[in-house]
Parts: sequence; C-alpha cells; structure tokens
Amino acid sequence: MHADLLIAEIGSTTTLVTAFSGLAEGRPLQLGQGQTATTVLDGDVTIGLNGAVRDMCEKAGEEFTWENMVASSSAAGGLRMTVHGLVYDMTVRAAKEAALGAGANLKLITAGELSEDDIEDIEEVSPNIILLAGGVDYGEKKTVLANARLLAASGLKYPVIYAGNIQAQSKVAKILEEGGIKVFPVDNVYPRIDTLNVEPTRAVIQDVFEKHITEAPGMAKIRDMVTGRIIPTPGAVMLGAKLLKEAIGDLVVIDVGGATTDVHSVTEGSTENAKLAVAPEPLAKRTVEGDLGVFVNAAQVLALADSKMLAASIGCSEDDLMGYCRPIPQSSEEFIFSGELAKVATTVAMSRHAGRTEYLYGPSGRITVTRGKDLTAVRWIIGTGGALTKLPVGREILESLNHKETSLQLFPRIGRPLQDKNYILAAAGLMSDLYPEAALALLKESLDLSDGDFIRLEKV
Repeated sequence: MHADLLIAEIGSTTTLVTAFSGLAEGRPLQLGQGQTATTVLDGDVTIGLNGAVRDMCEKAGEEFTWENMVASSSAAGGLRMTVHGLVYDMTVRAAKEAALGAGANLKLITAGELSEDDIEDIEEVSPNIILLAGGVDYGEKKTVLANARLLAASGLKYPVIYAGNIQAQSKVAKILEEGGIKVFPVDNVYPRIDTLNVEPTRAVIQDVFEKHITEAPGMAKIRDMVTGRIIPTPGAVMLGAKLLKEAIGDLVVIDVGGATTDVHSVTEGSTENAKLAVAPEPLAKRTVEGDLGVFVNAAQVLALADSKMLAASIGCSEDDLMGYCRPIPQSSEEFIFSGELAKVATTVAMSRHAGRTEYLYGPSGRITVTRGKDLTAVRWIIGTGGALTKLPVGREILESLNHKETSLQLFPRIGRPLQDKNYILAAAGLMSDLYPEAALALLKESLDLSDGDFIRLEKV
C-alpha cells in the first residue's frame, strides 16, 4: 500500500506512525497506524520507528511504502533551551515567548550579564540551543557583547541563536565563531520598546533543532528514515493551532498530560483591551506548567483541589485518594479522581496563561490597565490529549473556562468547547506545510466542525 505521507510522533516512551493518502486532493484518508516503544535510550531511534511501521503493516495485513516522512519528537528530553537577555520584562520575556512558541523546554533563564555560575548551570542543563538576546535595535549592546565573550571563552559548544540588538549582530557572531561556537543570527525579538518580533526566531529555533537533533544520542540515524521536517512536538501543536486559527478564528488549545499541562493561544485579543494593555503579547503564545499533571504530578495537583469534596464523591478518606491515581483510569472511582485533577490542572494552567485587569491609582484617580494575554476574543476552546478528550467530564471542563463577569482575568467570553477526539492536532501541524487543506480536513473531522465554522477558509 502506498501513502503520500507517513507521520511519526516520537514520544519519550512511545513512537506512533500514521500513514495517509489523498492529501494532494485535500481528502485525507488514514491508511494505517502502528505503535511501539521509543528506542532512543537503546541508542537508535530507528529501531522504534521500524517497529512502529512493522506494527502498522501487521495490522493492515500488507506492506507500506510512502513518498515522504515527517516527524515530531519529545524524546531525548525534547528541545532543551536556555534563554539569556538584558531586562527580564523586556528582551528576556520576548526571547522566552519565542522559545516556548517553538516548542522548547526552558531549563534556564537569565537577565543581565552572565556569570561563571551561569556558565556552570548551562553546562549542567546541556541544552540543544542557547538563545542570546539583549537590547533594542541600536540601543544598549555592552551586555550582549559581554555575554558573547563569556560564552566564547567557556569552552561550551552548544549552538547559539542570536536575536538581540541588530547593531551588535556581526560582532557577536564573530566573537562566538572565534570561540568555536555555531551561531545563527536572526532579527531582534525586541527591536523597539513595546514591540515583539518572535516569529523569525521561532522559525530559526525549529530549523536549528532539526539540524542538531540528528546528532543527539540515539537520534543519529533518524535521517535514514525521516525525509522531511523534524520539529518538537509542542511546536507541531502550535503549527496546527495557527493553521486552524486562520480558518475558524481566535482559539486556545489545552493539553493536560500526565506530567505537564500545555496551553497554546492564537488570538489578537479584543480591541477594547488592546487600548488598556501596558506591554505587548505575541499573537501565538504557549505556556507549559511543569507542576500540573494528572499522573506524574498528581500529588501536587491534588494539593490544589478540594480533597474533602473529592473523597466524599469517591467514598473514601482523604488519605486514600492517591490510591485511585492511574495513568489510564478503569474504575468509576478512578475516573472521578482523574476528572477532578484534570479540572484543577486546566483551571490553574489557564489562570497562569491568561492576563488580567488591574487597577492603578494616581493623582488623576483610578486607571484600568491589562497585563498578559487577552483571551476575551477567543471563539474556540479546544481540548486535546487523553484527559480532555477521553474523560467523561472533558467537555464540561472546557465549558467552565468561559469568562465570568466577576473575574478580573481575561478569560474567553464566548468560547465554544471542542474536543480533538482523534488526537490529531500535532499530526495536522506536521502536515500543514505540505498539505494545509488536508490538515484542515483532518481537524474538521476530529473537532466535529461544520462547513459554516470555517469563516476564514479563503485565507489558508
């Protein structure tokens, strides 16, 4: 059987491959799917990839061939990055938004001049990429030059993306290259006061990740099979979310996992709140909450829940609640437990992602301002991942996220809940570069969208 595209999703524990045909016509047909354990720790990720292909062939009862193969990966620690800028609330925040939106796991963030202790911390993290920023264009450059010199003299050889003051770009590149460091210059993430320019850096981050992930232990043979893009899994989700936004309007995507909860939003916010904003926000924003998960971090989420009420719902003591924690719930009690944790993780993650209204007082009286990401114009609240698509309370959790008039947080006001029932958002993101219409067709079916929902289809 011949496929147009084979999509591989290489997770930290499992590897999934899915074959599609009919993509050029915008009528995707899933031909088969296979799964096996990820084999990065065995020293060769292609062992698992080949195993997943064999599993797919066995299930279909015939052999597969394909034109292209693309992949997302969260194996080998995913995309590990450190970010270093000038002022935390300005260039550092801009660089952080660029890195998170590209799908990175941020392991270290610093502001100002780096120290020897910071260099030791970077070495301990062993990042795939270092992002160096600092200064608006034609502004302060002393700090970023000092940081470049320290990195060059450190003996570290991790690739550096420079996204700072354009006036210092050639000098920074020369310093790093003389230190034996590969450097990738890109437009400033914070070119002017209160201006974010994160998309060029996001694109370069994913390109550099693709080039260097093939050198990571266990990933060296991945190009023996994957012919197209290799991007971080959260980056694939963001690509899918951005594609969908152009088709149906402003949206937010929530993925509650066993260890973390990711929130992606793609929205300009409301015109009303834009006039009150005190700092810029990116169009596409991602936050990841490493303490909110329904299995690995279940105890931490339970501590935020109403454990007395939950124990009464299950019919047990509060001390016995963790006994109902399972990666995949089976009994009714386990479903109740997982559902409550998913609700808490979703609510807390959204609260951290969303901005809020604040009141300041001065000589002229009270002034209303907004800080953070404005979600009030969001039309769609999308749940993806197992917790929000498989648990019976998944849709109810999503419905609860609509804005409450008494809340100061900038939550959605008119958001309609959608569940990614086929867990296809990341795969659609991977497909979107080559086959955007087919990717949208997959999302339409998975989210149960109607033709009337695609209000911006002509822009795709």
